[in-house]
Amino acid sequence: MSALEVWVDQDLCTGDGLCVQYAPEVFEFDVDGLAYVKQPDGELLLAPGSRVDVPEHLRLEVIDAAKECPGDCIHVHRTADDVPVAGPNAS
Repeated sequence: MSALEVWVDQDLCTGDGLCVQYAPEVFEFDVDGLAYVKQPDGELLLAPGSRVDVPEHLRLEVIDAAKECPGDCIHVHRTADDVPVAGPNAS
């Protein structure tokens, strides 16, 4: 199974919170009310386009979060070749 990485486009984030409900280990809100990805140690990555690896045991939750996101702002790509597997650019 290919490794995946995920990031959030805050310009499109609606602050709905589905991602945080699906995978709180990966997504978290900042004080601006928008979702961001975070490192396994809990560090929130605030820089635009920051990516984190998707933990193997959370793959389905992260993919579901991308599919259900009302802002269509969660990008999940295969790490090896950067091909989108879920989110706005996935086929």
